[in-house]
Amino acid sequence: MNRVGEVVRTAQGLAVVRVPDEAYPHIGSEVLDDSLSAVGRVVDVFGPVERPYVAVAPDDGVLPATLLGKKLYAR
Repeated sequence: MNRVGEVVRTAQGLAVVRVPDEAYPHIGSEVLDDSLSAVGRVVDVFGPVERPYVAVAPDDGVLPATLLGKKLYAR
């Protein structure tokens, strides 16, 4: 399991995660919170190559606003 980063904002129903380095998860990767519960999937990678952002589409029943400030991980 790899750390994705911290959720820094929400936009258009997605959680935007700041990746701490160049290693980011692939589109379609499952995303988990720190209690190892699935919260969504990666749908986009954007921004600068050195520290990109990842857009996560939350699973049904997960509100993007509840993820703000949380650290997320990819399986």
